[in-house]
Amino acid sequence: MQSPRAVVIGGGIGGLTAAAALHHQGWAVTVLERTAALEPVGAGIALAANALRALDTFGAGDAARALSGWQADGGLRLPGGRWLSRTSNEAAARRFGEPVVVTHRADLVALLASRLPEDAVRTGSPAALADPGGPARPARVTTPAGDLEADLVVAADGIHSATRALLFPGHPAPHYAGFTVWRVVVPRPSEPFPAHETWGRGTTWGTVPLHDGRVYAYAQAVTPAGGRSPDGELEELRRRFGSWHHPVPAILAAADPSAVLRNDVHHITTALPAYHRGRVALLGDAAHPMAPNLGQGGCQAVEDGAVLGLLLAGGADDLPRALPAYTAQRLPRTMEVVRRSARIARLVSLSAPPAVALRTAAFTVVNRLGPRVVLRGHDGIADWHPPVHPYASRTKARTREAL
Repeated sequence: MQSPRAVVIGGGIGGLTAAAALHHQGWAVTVLERTAALEPVGAGIALAANALRALDTFGAGDAARALSGWQADGGLRLPGGRWLSRTSNEAAARRFGEPVVVTHRADLVALLASRLPEDAVRTGSPAALADPGGPARPARVTTPAGDLEADLVVAADGIHSATRALLFPGHPAPHYAGFTVWRVVVPRPSEPFPAHETWGRGTTWGTVPLHDGRVYAYAQAVTPAGGRSPDGELEELRRRFGSWHHPVPAILAAADPSAVLRNDVHHITTALPAYHRGRVALLGDAAHPMAPNLGQGGCQAVEDGAVLGLLLAGGADDLPRALPAYTAQRLPRTMEVVRRSARIARLVSLSAPPAVALRTAAFTVVNRLGPRVVLRGHDGIADWHPPVHPYASRTKARTREAL
């Protein structure tokens, strides 16, 4: 039997997940990545229980669990060091069935790429959708090396997706969420510390250990869009966060100025009409860019890719049913996560002293009720399980006939 063919536009975490999930189901997959190498944007990623279960659908979950670096207590703090709430990875595992795995994005990208044939990923290959295809014709993608036809195109081309704009030209573009983020990875300080996120006035700092002896740190501040520090982003971080509690000063002292990443945050809070059109499926940030405050942007992209693979386990013949099912399953869920992330972003971004004082008082009360109250904010998200493929019995029968 000739394998059905899929072309994936974008070699980020979502695109590679979709490619690995489809390859696992017998699809011939080509990933087109415009950059010269698979260099993930960002430094760290938190894989919650829902993402780990999604990775399990094509056999990558245990390898991802092995990347875990944080297995201890953590929580929410104030810049002076006072704890507002405490939780632990053990409590998360009890509530959601899995701990949170925090790893470097490069390690996750390498893991996903390892699930694909060597020639599946083409770097230095910008691509554009030329024809979304239809019931009687394949989709077509244009590349510098020539056009590619496919039974399915997966558009994982990021927040400012050209594919999304082509398929839904009247839909609102991503808009600035009102804050920017910085990210950096440094060697772990000699003095130990618990993982934490610290909320100031319109500012946030987070620090989480990685499995390889390094630390992933991120910061957030309410700033005008498009800003850049005249003397470098590390100096900007030192001005904003240099007086905060340990280990923030130690991390800033150890950081390489050239390794600090700065990105404005954009999101779309108005749902697309669908996550598919013709033979094209939108995935990850191309479908539902969100604020990072629930740590679910990458997790939802991983879910997208896994669900797409499960729905297309029967091959290209399942496309007329599978793509509408993909939209039906993924659009309501991901938009709920988008909206919840936006609400948390507004809470984090408070800067007026009365509002910040009220926020602090509320978390002080919550802390007295224990870690389960803090984790409750992830109910309905981290407890997700992959769907059972509705055509599994028919797929097995088809396989037996082919043999």
